[in-house]
Amino acid sequence: MLNKKVLIFGAGGFVGGYLAKEFSSNNYEVYGSDKNTSNNINEFSEFYECDLLDINQILSILKEVKPTHIINLAAVSSVGFSWKIPQTTISVNVIGTINILESVKEICPSSKILFIGSSEEYAPSENPIDENNPLNANNPYGISKAVQEQFSEIYRRRYGLKIYYVRPFNHTGIGQSDSFVIPSFCKQVAEIEKHSESGIIYVGNLEVKRDFSNVKDIVRAYRMIIESDDCNIVYNVGSGIAVSLKEILNYIIGLSTKHINIEVDKDLFRPSDNPVICCNSKLIYEKIGWKPEYSIYDTIREMYNFYLKK
Repeated sequence: MLNKKVLIFGAGGFVGGYLAKEFSSNNYEVYGSDKNTSNNINEFSEFYECDLLDINQILSILKEVKPTHIINLAAVSSVGFSWKIPQTTISVNVIGTINILESVKEICPSSKILFIGSSEEYAPSENPIDENNPLNANNPYGISKAVQEQFSEIYRRRYGLKIYYVRPFNHTGIGQSDSFVIPSFCKQVAEIEKHSESGIIYVGNLEVKRDFSNVKDIVRAYRMIIESDDCNIVYNVGSGIAVSLKEILNYIIGLSTKHINIEVDKDLFRPSDNPVICCNSKLIYEKIGWKPEYSIYDTIREMYNFYLKK
């Protein structure tokens, strides 16, 4: 039987290490690549420097590795950052995708490919979002992912590439940048707990509700999707439960023994924030059998304790 080799682009980011462990523990040879080659992840057989905007670098890696499976995690992945750097967001998330597609078409057209979309592709909805909800992104990040998805569909139909596509909802865990909301809250409260008798946390809009999953659940879904037979099905991945940021922050503050005040900073409000984003994950459960194993509160406790000990 052919050795299973997975190549992960953008492997140096938050999700990369978790994804490498998921595939390694399921008998894959794991290869990683990123713009920065420094990493401390033991699961990689080899790690390559690669800028997705340089197609020759992608071609060279594919020729050497000859992967059976390819996953692209490389992206500008923050809605907030995408407002500040819309040009870079489109370059990395769209041109980078096209460069991978062109390279796979030339070097290893039988490889399975998974591209990571986003719940931000969907039009706003108060109700849990299933895969048939209309796509109508309202921020640069969501728009870049919607365009990525369109190119994936074109290459699947025109060239017969085995392109899988997933629209994950918010996910978090130890190692995520504290520019994201839950690590930011956990880090701030832990710092107050360690060093002060009281403190203030500055926040944006706490009324928004988001569907947060543990990154370990998300990478398991990615593996199960790319191992499935039908690459024409686009899957949502999420917990199916939307929780307000206010509830999350109050829970984190409740883990501390110190007195903590909350103050609103209008500079932290984002334009066009969708009030509710919640996943309907019925399709992936019925077709693939995936469901979450971790609650958001288990995840938060793990992250908070990480920052306490750091």
